[in-house]
Amino acid sequence: MSTDVKVSLLKDHDEDDPSIKQEQELIPKIVSDKEKEKEKENVKIAMAIAFYFFVSISLVFLNKALMRNYRFDKPLFITWYQQVVAIGCIIILGKLGRQVPSLDFLPPFQFNTTVAQGVVPLTCVLIGMVSFNNLCLQYVEVSFYQVARSLSICFSLLLTYLVLGVRTSKRAVQACIVVFLGFFLGSLGEVNFSWLGVIFGVTSSFFVALYGIYVKKILPKTEGNEWKLLSYNTALSIPMLFPIVVISGEFSGITQEPLIYDSEFWVVMTITGVFGYLISLAIFLQIKLTSPLTNTISGTVKACVQTILSVLIWNNDVTFTNALGIVLVIGGSFWYGLIRYFEMRKKSSLGIVLFQYKC
Repeated sequence: MSTDVKVSLLKDHDEDDPSIKQEQELIPKIVSDKEKEKEKENVKIAMAIAFYFFVSISLVFLNKALMRNYRFDKPLFITWYQQVVAIGCIIILGKLGRQVPSLDFLPPFQFNTTVAQGVVPLTCVLIGMVSFNNLCLQYVEVSFYQVARSLSICFSLLLTYLVLGVRTSKRAVQACIVVFLGFFLGSLGEVNFSWLGVIFGVTSSFFVALYGIYVKKILPKTEGNEWKLLSYNTALSIPMLFPIVVISGEFSGITQEPLIYDSEFWVVMTITGVFGYLISLAIFLQIKLTSPLTNTISGTVKACVQTILSVLIWNNDVTFTNALGIVLVIGGSFWYGLIRYFEMRKKSSLGIVLFQYKC
């Protein structure tokens, strides 16, 4: 029986009954405790959303700072080093999870070669996703970054149909058309337009969409535990990405780079790697404490804040066409998120097994 119902029943009983009278005296305390619990819950939710905002925006800005302010034009090496830092975070937090109750959802780091072999295909997709992310950021402004990577939704619909044979609703397709139109206008109006940046952004979007599909296929190999999957993905990506860094030529010139002898540079690199891991934790906590809908809204607001901050901090030039494209991309993405959320709720009520993207 809920507290509200219990309080209502107590009020309706005979006030002369000593036991009822005693319980009625407890009503203010019960209500007060309930309000305090709600306040604590609201504080947790606000902190989770603020944490997601801070980590997500900081990660993009730190990566851009490494490439622009420090003039370290080695995005693949940055990606590889961030994975090295991330595996360190996984090992440390996995040990803390045994001692800290609030982190008990983080499993201790384990590595099984049989499981690893099954995860390799997903790791290949992950490498493509994070590598092209940073390659895109190297060639585009932060204000245009959201637009350059906006086609992941469109690729998700296409791959869902081609790979899974699942058709998408007309409303979701309409939302994708809005996003694509925003991508076109945003690219058309971009002052510092870069074909390489756009190509890398579109390729990154493709891998993001493909990753969302493969996660569901590979997840059972890690007993359905997303954190175990993250551990295997990160551990495998380090040796798999390293040859790509070498072949690209980025590693050969590292020793001649004055920055590698700068302690401040390595501090920023390491912090960026920690943030790269924390973004997974931030998204998890936000969804756990709120809902997928709140996560969608939060992501949309974050994109707006990130774009505004990029204009203020990096002094990015934004034309009217470019701004219109950004608005359409963010608005279309938000609309798509709402459509998918309500469609999944409707199907869940009918007992239909859902396919849920993790992009």
